[in-house]
Amino acid sequence: MQATAIIPAGGSGRRMGGTEAKQYLLLQGIPLLVHTLQMFQEAAAIGEIILAVPAADVDRIRREILEPFRLTKVRRVVAGGRQRQDSVHNGIASLADDCELVVIHDAARPFVTPDLIARAVEGAARFGAVAAGIPARDTIKCCDDAGRVVRTLPRERIWIVQTPQAFRRETIVAAHRQACRDNFTGTDDAALVERLGVAVRMIVGAFENIKITTPEDLVWAEHILSARR
Repeated sequence: MQATAIIPAGGSGRRMGGTEAKQYLLLQGIPLLVHTLQMFQEAAAIGEIILAVPAADVDRIRREILEPFRLTKVRRVVAGGRQRQDSVHNGIASLADDCELVVIHDAARPFVTPDLIARAVEGAARFGAVAAGIPARDTIKCCDDAGRVVRTLPRERIWIVQTPQAFRRETIVAAHRQACRDNFTGTDDAALVERLGVAVRMIVGAFENIKITTPEDLVWAEHILSARR
């Protein structure tokens, strides 16, 4: 069974320290967003892609990203919202009627793989809701506002969450509707699903599946890409 991927790409690049949105920054000569989309283009588990971008960028995306790099699985480009959650919500609103599984992935995580995407889709079909992540390797401390340690968390139960996250359509639709009704904003889509009382299963992601948010991340990304090649 194939899934529809929703990729919110509305980053501003503020933490990158430049004026260009981070999805357009070049990674070995190719826009970061293209690296991400190419992985979903190659993934047999994905039938189509919905890309959510700032409304002013829709024409630019088609002209500079989709057409030159032949990203034919991107069937719809929708206007994003003020926050990431709003962009995902707009993507959900444009799902095809026959879509049953939805994969949501950060545009700024270019090192996702077709294998990880396939495992996310399989997990959503089996369990209803899954999120990629990696088990914590370091000791994790919970602190108060003054920086004093409140307690040490059990490391063996701590996961560092990534994307892709995948869901049955009815689950993620209900989660976003409830979040809108409650005016609730979560840090990821799994948090919205958890609020419904639906269990989210973790699947093992990859340490190199980083999210690029700072100039240092971009340097590390260049290293990862060179090593892959």
